[in-house]
Amino acid sequence: MARQPQHSAVPDSVVDRLVTEVKGEVFLPDDPGYEAELDGFNRIGRHRPAVIVGAVTADDIAAAVRLGGELGLPIGVQATGHGIAAPAENTVLVTTHRMNAVAVDPIARIARVEAGAQWHQVIASAAYHGLAPLNGSSHLVGVVGYTLGGGLGPLGRLYGYAADLVTRIHLVTADGQHRTVTRDTDEDLFWALRGGKGNFGIVTALEFGLVPVARLYGGGLYFPGAQAATVLDAWRAWTADLPETLTSSVALLRVPGLHQVPDHPPGELAVHIRIAYAGTAEDGERLLRPLRAAGTLLADTVADMPYSAVADIHQDPTEPLPYHERNIVLREFDEDAVAALVAAAGPDSGCGDPMVEVRHLGGALSRPAPVPNAVARSGEFTLSTLSLPGSDDVVLHRLADWSAGRRYLNFLAGADTAAAARDCFDEATYARLLQVKRRHDPHNLFRVGHALLP
Repeated sequence: MARQPQHSAVPDSVVDRLVTEVKGEVFLPDDPGYEAELDGFNRIGRHRPAVIVGAVTADDIAAAVRLGGELGLPIGVQATGHGIAAPAENTVLVTTHRMNAVAVDPIARIARVEAGAQWHQVIASAAYHGLAPLNGSSHLVGVVGYTLGGGLGPLGRLYGYAADLVTRIHLVTADGQHRTVTRDTDEDLFWALRGGKGNFGIVTALEFGLVPVARLYGGGLYFPGAQAATVLDAWRAWTADLPETLTSSVALLRVPGLHQVPDHPPGELAVHIRIAYAGTAEDGERLLRPLRAAGTLLADTVADMPYSAVADIHQDPTEPLPYHERNIVLREFDEDAVAALVAAAGPDSGCGDPMVEVRHLGGALSRPAPVPNAVARSGEFTLSTLSLPGSDDVVLHRLADWSAGRRYLNFLAGADTAAAARDCFDEATYARLLQVKRRHDPHNLFRVGHALLP
């Protein structure tokens, strides 16, 4: 049925054709539902596309890509909206949250997910079989975007990045064609997709390996912010001699109503050590003794837990909010770096960032992937910040002397990070990514988000 004329950069005849091609919904700027369809988790920015395709099938995605190519419009994709960069205008935006099917093969230890699936779906499905994915700290993040950006999670030191376990990628490339990509069908594109994020097409489904982890010794240790220097230094020293089965991070939090510390004064600084140990509770308790003695414990939630409760470790926000997310990779985190971080974000710093976090890398995160991919593997720690809208990047500048010269692609959000993808790769990796980009997207249609090319 023909639509009424709309105020749009897309001709009515083209829109009418699109509506007949797709099984999902099509939204123009004047349509009811357009604004709601744009809602994402991070409200730091909001796209203003010329047309939105609410995809329910891979063919819907292909139709949207062909439309963008025909009109010469940039093409973007949004699943959960956690990693928005600069808001894009006059684009074709594909929303994938309706495509959220998850299937687990417990014999092959493989999961297959559609474009809009979230990690909590995979965690629950895999846990039923005593398996786990390499998910991130938040169970609400989209599987595909997280994995294409690398995927740094609670099992990272033991099993590596989520991208390392990908076996098959189904996507639509800039020519509007469906492709199934593996190491055998297109080695270069398979390499680039795993780490280069959404620069080469729109992924319609992803297949990846699962690992045999049913339980963790995990949770958090909370200390008063006044003890930040002592606790940070204790954690730094403790990470120097850990088994790869233990992945941890430490955060400086200024979050009102801390979930596990209900009597904590609103907005007052707390130190939160996050623990994920893929071993026995007895061994975990022994490993954590030095940390538990590092200061005055406000709360201790570290205990034996089913992997299905893994999101309880970090206690990431679950309600949408606006925030800048920025980061650098640190080549080391020594005593002087601790002092610099305390000066920049500690109790007397005046820092207003709700969260400043240091994550420990090493182990499988520092070794080459079994099947090579584009994920950078430099540095020993990541330093990331969540900042309020309009906040300047203060903390990271103070730690610049310890930077490995890289950023981590998945810990970037906000307009000021839109051009930061270049900082996530060394020269040789970036050059190879551009070669793949020019072969598969010569007109740079996929440039919404953290694009390799402007």
